[in-house]
Amino acid sequence: MKKPILAITMGDANGVGPEILWKALASGNIERWCSPVVLGSAEILRWARQFAEGGPEIVEIDDLRVWRWDSGRIPVLDGGFSAPLPRPGLLDPEASLCAAEWIKTAVRLCQDAVVAGMVTCPITKEGLRQAGYPYSGHTPLIAEMTGAKDYRMCLFTDRLRIVHITAHLSLRDALDAVKTPRILRSIRVADEALHHMGIAQPRIAVAGLNPHAGEVGAFGREEIDEIEPAVKAACAEGLDCSGPHPPDTVFRRMNEGEFDVVVAMYHDQGHIPLKLIAMDEGVNVTLGIPIVRTSVDHGTAFDIAGSGVAREQSLCAAVRFAAQLTGYREAAR
Repeated sequence: MKKPILAITMGDANGVGPEILWKALASGNIERWCSPVVLGSAEILRWARQFAEGGPEIVEIDDLRVWRWDSGRIPVLDGGFSAPLPRPGLLDPEASLCAAEWIKTAVRLCQDAVVAGMVTCPITKEGLRQAGYPYSGHTPLIAEMTGAKDYRMCLFTDRLRIVHITAHLSLRDALDAVKTPRILRSIRVADEALHHMGIAQPRIAVAGLNPHAGEVGAFGREEIDEIEPAVKAACAEGLDCSGPHPPDTVFRRMNEGEFDVVVAMYHDQGHIPLKLIAMDEGVNVTLGIPIVRTSVDHGTAFDIAGSGVAREQSLCAAVRFAAQLTGYREAAR
């Protein structure tokens, strides 16, 4: 079967992005799953060669449409934005600007069907703000470019799948967003995604918000007033959905095989169990957008950038999963 073409963005040049990207390319795993094009700086990628021996030849290009994929080399496209050489651990608006523009180029390549999907290395949200971009991360930028109105951030591994009803909100704002329509839409997004992955009848668990899932109103009424009505509505639509389940046990139950996916009520509720159990296996997946986009499940890690100790496993998992998603979409067509 023909391998999909995937755009891989380098991320913030002062974080661990260049290092994990080169390690992933040098491992040979990336080219097993896809034909990659790097959106970033060839000069920076050559700088990152110090972190892993061997690896493919890289070539700077201006137009991916005329690239010969049988060349055995990795094309690198900067889209007119060549970042300065890395200064590991430094928050630099110029590096953040280039990282954002590489993302935008990757999205356009997806929209034009030049690539089948995109995989992103980490950026810094503060860097985006300092560079003048009004986004809290990759996802709002991609959603705006693609016109997506209702999207969800998710974390997936082979055995853990978590769909969050909200992503990067303060906890106070996230609590205010625990409303029946948003929960129901998140359940539908989870069901649709797993159907596309070949799971005929996804078993969907919905986490509660409060301790013991509210204990019948003793510790809060969100379960009664907002979450339970969403679960009942989903069941009425024919979905295999249950909850609200106590959040301190539902993720373990999924890990043991009882559920296929958990709908989490806020960012850390879903992130903490996955990163505890499967930190290096986790993939950040954006659902509800018209293109395939996956990402590593970690940040720029400025504290270890340039030290050579960053691990590439999450990036490799993100590439492998993006390739799988493109296959599911192609099969659905």
